[in-house]
Amino acid sequence: MFKWLSSSSQTSGAIVACPGVAEKVSSETSELELVQRSQKGDTEAFAELVRKYQQIVFNISYRFMRDTNLAEDMAQESFLKAFKHIKGFRGDCAFSTWLYRVTCSVCLTELNKRKKRAEVELQPNTPVGSVETKVSEYEIAEKIRKCVTSLSERYATVLTLYYLNGISYEEIAEIMDIPVGTLKTWMFRARKQLRKIVEKEIFPDGRNSS
Repeated sequence: MFKWLSSSSQTSGAIVACPGVAEKVSSETSELELVQRSQKGDTEAFAELVRKYQQIVFNISYRFMRDTNLAEDMAQESFLKAFKHIKGFRGDCAFSTWLYRVTCSVCLTELNKRKKRAEVELQPNTPVGSVETKVSEYEIAEKIRKCVTSLSERYATVLTLYYLNGISYEEIAEIMDIPVGTLKTWMFRARKQLRKIVEKEIFPDGRNSS
């Protein structure tokens, strides 16, 4: 689906993963073996991990960024960061969990940078309707997604993973490395804070659709 290159693609350390890549890696090679080889600097092994997880990493990135090009950039950045820090993966959780955590961190860092530069915009632009101007459900949904970026990193992450990526409480708790009980508390507080932000940003006059 994608071609992933390290920032210095002219060097022999470039990481590439696209259909047909890493054909030398046996299909029977376990994920643990691929991770262990990657920790020793084996780019071919890591390319196989990229091939395995590139779609879901892109999907998570897109849920955060709401733009295909930005999502591709964030997915690539996530894999590069994962390769750079893979020696720090201790195996106390699934590799996929660790990778999702890296992806969430990369996306939220970029969103925070853009928010500070006032570059977070609604994507894509809503088509103009043929009836009198009216905020559509689509526009409201996009504005709510924008409001999510105003939350703290942990609250924005849990809401995005649960509502936009459909990940279960148990999986999110593992990704965030917290007890499920703590996650439920975060979700409650995140929803409460988001509601206040939405009411202020979308319905400043106190009117809403409920």
